[in-house]
Amino acid sequence: MAVVGSGAAGLYTALCAARAGARVALVSRSPLAASASYWAQGGVAAALAPEDSPALHAEDTLVAGRGASRPSAVAVLCAESARRVRDLEALGVTFDADPGGGLALGLEGGHSRRRVAHAGGSATGRRITRSLSAHAAADERIEVLEETTVTALAVEDGRCAGLFAVPASSGTGQGEIQVRARGTVLATGGAAALWERTTNPAGAIGAGLSLASAAGAALADVELVQFHPTALVADDAHDGFLLTEALRGEGALLLNEAGERFVDELAPRDEVALAIEAELRARPGATVVLDMRALDAARFPNVVSALEQAGLDPRAAPVPVAPAAHYTMGGVATDLQGRSTLPGLLAVGECACTGLHGANRLASNSLAECFVFGRRAADAALDEPRPPGAGAEPAAHEAAVVAAPTPATRRALWEHAGLERSEDGLGRLAEDDHALARSIAAAALARGESRGAHRRRDRTDVDPSLDGHHFVIRGGRSPSAERWE
Repeated sequence: MAVVGSGAAGLYTALCAARAGARVALVSRSPLAASASYWAQGGVAAALAPEDSPALHAEDTLVAGRGASRPSAVAVLCAESARRVRDLEALGVTFDADPGGGLALGLEGGHSRRRVAHAGGSATGRRITRSLSAHAAADERIEVLEETTVTALAVEDGRCAGLFAVPASSGTGQGEIQVRARGTVLATGGAAALWERTTNPAGAIGAGLSLASAAGAALADVELVQFHPTALVADDAHDGFLLTEALRGEGALLLNEAGERFVDELAPRDEVALAIEAELRARPGATVVLDMRALDAARFPNVVSALEQAGLDPRAAPVPVAPAAHYTMGGVATDLQGRSTLPGLLAVGECACTGLHGANRLASNSLAECFVFGRRAADAALDEPRPPGAGAEPAAHEAAVVAAPTPATRRALWEHAGLERSEDGLGRLAEDDHALARSIAAAALARGESRGAHRRRDRTDVDPSLDGHHFVIRGGRSPSAERWE
């Protein structure tokens, strides 16, 4: 089988398949352990505490999802995430421990219990991807193709039979290779770097969505994008640095210019982001700060280090924050095994849409999703029929358009598909040169309501008739509302 992407979802999927006896081609545009997952500060949400349960975890997830979560996907995640944490421990991931030697579980926004497992405080992504990368590099069943860019999916007789890729060392447009696979799993991450202000690395531009759409697979919920409430405000490259939810879980406070709290710091992210935005719009030049002075800085060494590099000392003074595009709830439409609408093609992690997150992802469910659905996708991919042998004629194909956004496109997405949207602005965005930006605009126009992270100035109420519905784009056609059980 083939796995595209070397973040948490891709690495774990590849390792699960290899442990099941499969040979895996792991294709990564970047070197191993250099993915967006590497920078993830959040933890893994799982019902691990005696006073917690999958049912309580599911209840919190559904509340955060604002009536748009797929109940079956929520049930799967909450039932299986604890087992995936234990499997990660077996693979050598060391999670933070409490004084008694048990897991030190954190509290984050939207959770009613402490259930977030961290590794190295806010360095969870780094710890996990380093460990999984080492296993993948050492596994004889996994062939790692680093610094190799997938240019198209191979489609034969109506199903995905692998992929085409170009190694960076071969030069632009030269040395294309074909990888044939019974199952091809996209684990390419999200698309939040399409927005002008973002917490994401520059490469998070929806490559997997573009590849899948070009091959004929459906996309879903691309209008649902989460804006993280607390991203650093700076005049240089440090702008958008993520200040993890765990800081607020341990007591960091959000203060306005008068030094007053104005929101429950542990409310779901859509509420906190909108409250901060309202403060910032109250008058020109207004600021909001995150006060971390009461925290034990030693618990968040990478946050403190990054802020010091930006010329700030969070132990001495609060730091300025504002929302930024952070996580795309939508992606390649899949079932609960990661299967897309194109046979032979699967997707996991942020590039996929099982419907789990609904209209507002619950903090730290994203890493849990990588592992729960990564395992499921690996199993499903191994059930796919083998493609024709290596001697078969290459499938006819054209390179998919995975275009980097221009500054104008990024500005237009921030202005017209940001925290608040309107029909006029979305209409202008629908004429943008970038194909994925146009799809986002079309889906946001079709969802004529305000729900979770999707807020329409001209449609301010929730439309109850859209509860449980997902806007699906098939074959370039207009989005259609579908109910997923």
